[in-house]
Amino acid sequence: MTVGIRHDEMRKRNRAMVIAAVRQADRPSRTHIARVTGLSHSTISAIASDLIEEGIMREVPPGEAAAPRRGRPQIAIAPDPEAARVVCLILSFNSLSAVLVDYCGAPVARYGYRLPTLALSRQELMDATVDAVRKVTAGHGQIMRIGIAVQGIADSAGREMLWSPISPHANVAFGPLLEDVFSVPVTVHNDCNLIAAALRWLRPERYRDNFVAILLSHGIGMGLMLNGHMFTGEHSSGCEFGHMNHRPDGPLCRCGKRGCIEAFAGNYAIWRRAHGKSPLEKPIADIDASEMEALANAARAGGERAGEAFREAAEALGYGLGNLFALIDPAPIAVVGQGTAAFDLLEPGIRRYLAQTAGGQHADAISFETESNEVPLIEHGCAMTALTSLDRDYFAPALHLALPVGAPGREDVA
Repeated sequence: MTVGIRHDEMRKRNRAMVIAAVRQADRPSRTHIARVTGLSHSTISAIASDLIEEGIMREVPPGEAAAPRRGRPQIAIAPDPEAARVVCLILSFNSLSAVLVDYCGAPVARYGYRLPTLALSRQELMDATVDAVRKVTAGHGQIMRIGIAVQGIADSAGREMLWSPISPHANVAFGPLLEDVFSVPVTVHNDCNLIAAALRWLRPERYRDNFVAILLSHGIGMGLMLNGHMFTGEHSSGCEFGHMNHRPDGPLCRCGKRGCIEAFAGNYAIWRRAHGKSPLEKPIADIDASEMEALANAARAGGERAGEAFREAAEALGYGLGNLFALIDPAPIAVVGQGTAAFDLLEPGIRRYLAQTAGGQHADAISFETESNEVPLIEHGCAMTALTSLDRDYFAPALHLALPVGAPGREDVA
């Protein structure tokens, strides 16, 4: 009996390794899979044959090969796009979008609309997510998982949105609700964590084991990868960099506290300071990108108020990063979001103030890269997180034992 259990566990582990190698590579050959997994060619051939027969993987025709190789052409394999489908929901300020994704990670259908998130009741907000899933999946068959990215704090179990500046409601249990309606696993994520996950998939040569992803937009967020693992808290999604305190009793933040980094560096904070408003004035709900562009141009032209607003933002970000890097070693930084349009104004100050901290001893070696649009990264991170969960929970075990009744890829026995 013990030997049988060991054999099953080894088979599951080997299947997981092969699936992960295919997922991470661009249509690899069996030779490539053997090289990255260390498994024998015979083991890989047997597993690949099973995966193809089960409809999880497919052989890639020569014309679809990722890149020509010298010597005898090798048959590549790839995920079968029809093996499974997942839904990614992205909930942000006044916006809800849903994307249906196939097993390769390619979008199949999209649905999105504007909604007044600050004005919705708790039930209206939850009903909107159900409606979005129904609309994006209509006519496309069964889904196997739902991931939801929220602009705010999720619980560590991925069940609830604990708090968000886009809604007056706390502890919104999206996970249990959507699971009850659609009978598939649901995970709630912090959007910045998904940005970091996407960067690791898309740019592993730079963003691998240790790096920082900072969202500069109306709010300030962070995804932190440490030793190849996403940093999360014991109770929440963690790493609320924007709500670290920069100056006690400072300007009012959207979270209701005073002196947060975001209260200096968020779009609303820069706008408030540049327009000479009281630092205790309630943060404006939304600011058009054109207004922020005008403020940046005013600062570049020597405008005193606008220039001071961006200087204070850089100071808060620089000292905040210095405090972070006093706890961990400096790491590559990705700066993402609308705020990158003014990063030429921010970067010199960030580096200057960072260098004044204990964590900035090697500030000159810290590199920044920018990406203006966070939405594709959130979507990609959500999709790949959901798909790799399927790989682990459903497709690495024996398929006929793992898949729920009626799922794609399974023939149910009456």
